[in-house]
Amino acid sequence: MKQRSPRSVSSLCTPAVVLMVLAVSVGTPRLLAQDGGSSLTIRIVGAKSSKGQIAIAVFNGEAGFPGDKSKTVRTLQAGIDPQTLIAQVTLKNLPRGVYAVSVFHDENMNGRLDKNVLGIPKEGYGASNNPRKSMGPPNFAEAKFQLDQPEKVLEIKLLY
Repeated sequence: MKQRSPRSVSSLCTPAVVLMVLAVSVGTPRLLAQDGGSSLTIRIVGAKSSKGQIAIAVFNGEAGFPGDKSKTVRTLQAGIDPQTLIAQVTLKNLPRGVYAVSVFHDENMNGRLDKNVLGIPKEGYGASNNPRKSMGPPNFAEAKFQLDQPEKVLEIKLLY
């Protein structure tokens, strides 16, 4: 049986091998960025004033929508620009899928949507897809949308 002599490192570093290694290593960060999820910008318009903040809840299923914070994917607050009366946030690295967003104008900063004795909201509220005002809150089916691209922008109009 013949014994092979070990190859030297310099014999493995042919131009073709070097180019293949560079192509793979340069391409890897791009692949990771594409698989890192999507960016979702939520723009809330129609606030009556800049007093308080906008509460935002992102759901990936109908359980708890629109108001159960314990069932959300993410919750956050956004300040309202006093000049434009618009609030805007961007969520990064959301997995692609089906979502719905609910928002309300927390004018008194108590962390909940205030309602009168009949259960009618006293503060502005809204949801993705801007469902029409009706008796009761919007349901997930009315507000759901597909997040299937690298970036998506939603505009939600507050209802008072």
